[in-house]
Amino acid sequence: MDKIRVDAIFGENVFSDAVMYERLPREAYLELLRVRQGEADLQRETANVIAEAMRNWAVEKGATHFCHWFQPLTGYTAEKQDAFISAPDRMGKVLSLFSGKELIKGEPDASSFPSGGLRATFEARGYTAWDCTSPAFVREDASGTTLYIPTAFCSYTGESLDKKTPLLRSMEAIGTQALRLLRLFGNTSSSSVKANAGAEQEFFIVDRKRYLKREDLMFAGRTLFGAKPPKGQEMGDHYMGTIPERVGAYMRDVDEVLWKLGVPAKTQHNEAAPAQHELAPIYEEANIATDHNQLVMETLKQVAGRHGLMCLLHEKPFRGVNGSGKHNNWSLSTDDGLNLLDPGKTPHENLQFLLILACMIRAVDRHAGLLRESSADVGNEERLGGNEAPPCIISMFLGTQLEDIIEQIVATGEVTSSREGGKMHTGVYAVPDFEKDATDRNRTSPFAFTGNKFEFRSVGSMDSIAEPNVVLNTIAAEAFREAADVLEKADDLNTSVQELIQCWFMEHQRVIYSGNNYAKEWTEEAKRRGLPIITNMVDAAGELLKEDTVRLYESFGIYTRAELESRAQIQYEIYAKAINIEARTMIDMAGKQILPAVIRAIGEMASSMNSVKSAGIGADTSVQEKLVIMASGYLKDAQRALQDLKETADQAAAMEPGFTQAAFYRDSVVPCMEALRTPVDALEMMIDKRMWPIPAYSDLMYEI
Repeated sequence: MDKIRVDAIFGENVFSDAVMYERLPREAYLELLRVRQGEADLQRETANVIAEAMRNWAVEKGATHFCHWFQPLTGYTAEKQDAFISAPDRMGKVLSLFSGKELIKGEPDASSFPSGGLRATFEARGYTAWDCTSPAFVREDASGTTLYIPTAFCSYTGESLDKKTPLLRSMEAIGTQALRLLRLFGNTSSSSVKANAGAEQEFFIVDRKRYLKREDLMFAGRTLFGAKPPKGQEMGDHYMGTIPERVGAYMRDVDEVLWKLGVPAKTQHNEAAPAQHELAPIYEEANIATDHNQLVMETLKQVAGRHGLMCLLHEKPFRGVNGSGKHNNWSLSTDDGLNLLDPGKTPHENLQFLLILACMIRAVDRHAGLLRESSADVGNEERLGGNEAPPCIISMFLGTQLEDIIEQIVATGEVTSSREGGKMHTGVYAVPDFEKDATDRNRTSPFAFTGNKFEFRSVGSMDSIAEPNVVLNTIAAEAFREAADVLEKADDLNTSVQELIQCWFMEHQRVIYSGNNYAKEWTEEAKRRGLPIITNMVDAAGELLKEDTVRLYESFGIYTRAELESRAQIQYEIYAKAINIEARTMIDMAGKQILPAVIRAIGEMASSMNSVKSAGIGADTSVQEKLVIMASGYLKDAQRALQDLKETADQAAAMEPGFTQAAFYRDSVVPCMEALRTPVDALEMMIDKRMWPIPAYSDLMYEI
């Protein structure tokens, strides 16, 4: 096995700042930096210079094509590849060309992507525009080598049709408002503030051959039938255990691909459920982190095929075991290295941090519904609230140290001390003592402060992290703006800051909760506090249509009303289409595979029983008779449920797309699906495994 030197390969396939500094003329490089900071517009001549340098670099690496890489509202990425060639001349020769115009602008067919009514089918024009804040890169695979250029995607009429554009807008908003606060505290050295993110990616790995024997995994990404195996995750032996060798070899190749692409993949381990794993990166600017998380998901799936494996990114591929999430770690930092969420050793004396903390508490409490919506997808409904992930109720965990400070401020308006972590004494001579943190963690909280950042734990494993970070950036920017508006007019800044902190702590303390978010008692307590409880994706999408939401986003120029309405419509359509696919898959599997296999099995059982009877030896066949009767009863239930599901799914499909259709799928089709699954799963436990037509959970999760 070849050894990998991370320092030697990291970023080798990235057109990074270091590469640009080396290959671009000084003036072109400096102009690009000014463009990134919003201080200049990119001139066509400079774009041509950058494009030529980028092409030369990519061609040296074997690239024959380039593409504008964008993130439409499907939640996946898209690309249209073009070769680096010109039209043939009279002699039939072509030139290798790539212009500044091709770098800056592309034109995919906008009508073929979800638009929620922003674009009609006959209105096809859309544009991709180079995002120069995220570096271009080269991807190598069996199909060849291609230059990828991260881009924004918008319609001919200017509306955003992607996830990147609103994210970039929100990053500008939070940067502007955060700087206003820093200036109030005398910071004149920092010139910019960036939102940072790090997405912990969870996923399942199964054998490809078994995967291909299950239509539900292929079409829906999750198992729609399946009895629970004898052993799940209850022993806790898989979590952070030794990574299986076959998976380890796969992860090694994943790391190598990601490192070459400049993705700082750092931590990998077994997760709680059998066959479940996690890959976590180092922090980056939120825009780049979002691009990189898309690359992580694509690489996990692509490399799995080389090892005869399949990567399942669905939030709940197996019922009864832990599902997969994606913890979105979020913080704010300045260009000169200050973390605005770092409380320091004496947080009670850090007035700037306490103000920012008060702003964040205010933001989360006022916009809990938007945060919930940003984590809403079809698969996540199977996971949230299931004692394996945060509930549907958004609350904040701050830890004993910060909660004690808040209680002091709320009670008296002053704070005189901070709890300290102290020493960790193991009681073992050979194990050194060390400084422990000032507070414990709470893994059940959806939004937890973890020392110098917030961890939004509700995001689904399949989701882009763009939308959660758009929400976090925007709601924080609003609170920062409100604070700056008050404090910039203050005669006594110190007194005004303390009064504002106390006021907001008192007003929004209800969203702080340090207990067990899995407990039923918390739901009742949340109701008493008046916190929103949004249990499903269909209801969550409605948060986008509220007037408060529209005012918030339009005030920062992040979304227009039309863009928000389109996104709500897309959410309804995605939900309806996903449930329709699942329902049709269940109908197909039950009608063509499972029920015919059960009929054959019951026939064999009856034939065997009759053979024993006809032998005339007086054998007791009561057990066989009971099994045949039970299996026949479940078969009858399954057939009846199958017919109900067919009729209900047909009724749903005939409805007009929108909230009403999505709600019908939720309220009528999903219960029919459950009614079919129940007898089928019971039959799986009765039928000879050799006759069961699809791999069982134990085959998928344990045989890798």
